[in-house]
Amino acid sequence: MPSVPPSASHSFWRLPVDASLHGPAVDHHLLLNLWIALALLAFAHILLFASLVRRRNSQRSASQLLCEYLPLTAITLLFLFLGIRAEHLWAAQRYTGADPSAMQVEVTGMQFAWYFRYPGTDAHFGLTHLTLADAASGNPLGLDSHDPYAADDIVSSQLVLPVGREVDLALHSTDVIHGFSIPALRLKQNAVPGETVHIHFTPTLPGEYAILCTQVCGSGHFRMNATLRIVPLAEFNAWLAQHALQGARP
Repeated sequence: MPSVPPSASHSFWRLPVDASLHGPAVDHHLLLNLWIALALLAFAHILLFASLVRRRNSQRSASQLLCEYLPLTAITLLFLFLGIRAEHLWAAQRYTGADPSAMQVEVTGMQFAWYFRYPGTDAHFGLTHLTLADAASGNPLGLDSHDPYAADDIVSSQLVLPVGREVDLALHSTDVIHGFSIPALRLKQNAVPGETVHIHFTPTLPGEYAILCTQVCGSGHFRMNATLRIVPLAEFNAWLAQHALQGARP
């Protein structure tokens, strides 16, 4: 198991607990934005105060124009820098591929629940068909019983992950757009019908954390939540074995 830097589990000020390896970089960028916004607010008030106490000439000199346009240019470049930096942080989770050894988990959003599928011992996901989906019978994703790869797939209404191992999530939706969000892991990505969207991360702090839907997806949106459990590797393996014995149902 890879080592986890102690700083990865630290939160900043009153931000939510930070339980992912990439979280500190996101928190630092957020705080940088807040400090810059505070500095700009103070600077704007200084300029306003200076304009009140100074009598301006009817014709503006070149130095006055420079004092007006130079800060505007600097602020434009500053916001461009912050936007590019934020884009790189987001793209690292969305577009940069996960390590080939990362754990594969499928996440499916449907009105109004999240389901999580693990590939089992054969490391392959079995076929699913929406026509076979029936939550009441214990098959919410429509696993095809005739597909041998589907026999050991584990479907759970709770996301359980081992601490310190990279995870590659494949997001799906069966109906409308759902917003998959785990604030404690600094993750937020839409699950879009007809698309498979990948995000990857490394959990670092054992505990239980909320999984939310951040898109208004219907009248039952308020109850579309789930739980993430980050546990030691031995406990995770025991959880997998228990669910395999129970027939891979939620």
